[in-house]
Amino acid sequence: MITENDLKILFTKEEIQNAIKNLGEKINLEYKNEELYLICVLKGSVMFMVDLSKHLKMPLCMEFIRLSSYGSGFTSTGKVNAVDISLPDLNDKNVLIIEDIIDTGHTAKFLIDFLKHNFKTKSLKFCSLLDKKIKREVDIDPDYHAFEVDDKFLVGYGLDYEGFYRNLPYIGYV
Repeated sequence: MITENDLKILFTKEEIQNAIKNLGEKINLEYKNEELYLICVLKGSVMFMVDLSKHLKMPLCMEFIRLSSYGSGFTSTGKVNAVDISLPDLNDKNVLIIEDIIDTGHTAKFLIDFLKHNFKTKSLKFCSLLDKKIKREVDIDPDYHAFEVDDKFLVGYGLDYEGFYRNLPYIGYV
């Protein structure tokens, strides 16, 4: 079991909040005077979505889904499981998927394919706090991201280790 003392800070609370504010400004320009549906991938993305939504100026609808691709410990299983993916009618809606991290790309691809198969959205974009391109196995990139990260196991600000440490206000690594 890791402890908070094992973590080295990668992004401070202030760096995270400044990056989120900048993302909000970009999204506001794109969706000016439009309604926007935010699809939050639980559990890791909830803090990011809440903070991002505070900077968004358009009418928002927030939806939550649960997907899983991680086993225990530090690695992804590579297989995406839909734990709870009930959504309202998203036909003709602007949809922005909110994710904490995109690494292999399997979860992002699964969700984008699912939405494209089940809905004819007005627009569909992907926003990730962190982009770990070095681990990418699927040809997919987020439309918006705050930080690019190296191949480190990250914890904090929604990212967990065996369910713990999501509440840290910073992002650290082991």
